[in-house]
Amino acid sequence: MTNLDQLSQSLARNLRRLRTERGLTLDALAARAGISRGMLIQIEQARTNPSVGTVVKVGDALGVSITTLLDFDQAPKVRLVPAEQAVRLWSTEAGSHSTLLAGTEAPGPLELWEWRLMPGEGSASDPHPVGTSELVHVTAGVLTLGLDGVDHEVPAGASASFESHVPHAYRNDGTEPVEMTMAVSVPGYTH
Repeated sequence: MTNLDQLSQSLARNLRRLRTERGLTLDALAARAGISRGMLIQIEQARTNPSVGTVVKVGDALGVSITTLLDFDQAPKVRLVPAEQAVRLWSTEAGSHSTLLAGTEAPGPLELWEWRLMPGEGSASDPHPVGTSELVHVTAGVLTLGLDGVDHEVPAGASASFESHVPHAYRNDGTEPVEMTMAVSVPGYTH
C-alpha cells in the first residue's frame, strides 16, 4: 500500500467516525463544507484522493485539523513526529511546497506548517471559519501576504499574524525562494 493509499484509508475512516460522532448526515456535512455529497461519499469510501483545499474544507466543517483527519495517533502526552512522517500536502515542479509538521486538538485544532515558495509562485486559500488565526514567520526571502485583497510584504526575520476568515494568499513576487513557518489555529467544532 502506498503512502497515498494509506492517507486515503485514514481519511475515509476518520471522516466516517468524526461525522458520526457529531451526528451529521452526508448531506449536512457536505453543505457545511461546501462540497458535493458525491465527493464526500467518494472520500468516505477511499475512492478518491481529494485536493488539499477539499480536505481543509472538510476539516474546517468538522472543527478538526488536517492532522486528525489523516490519523496521527493522538493518545500520548508528547507526540513526536519524525521528519519522515511530516506530510507534504502541496508542491509544484518549480520546487514550492507546504509540509504539515505537526498538529494538536486542544483547546482547538492547531497546525504547524513549513512552506517554501519559489519565485513567481503562490498559493491562495478560501476563507476559514470565523475565529481562525494564522501566524507566519519568514526565514528567507520576502513573502507577499494577500489578505482580503490587500498585499503586505513580510521580509525575512519578520512575522505576521492575522485572522484568516477572509480570502488570503501567500506569494513570492521576489527573485529568491521564500521560506516560512506557519501556525494555524482553528476554532473547535460547534453544532
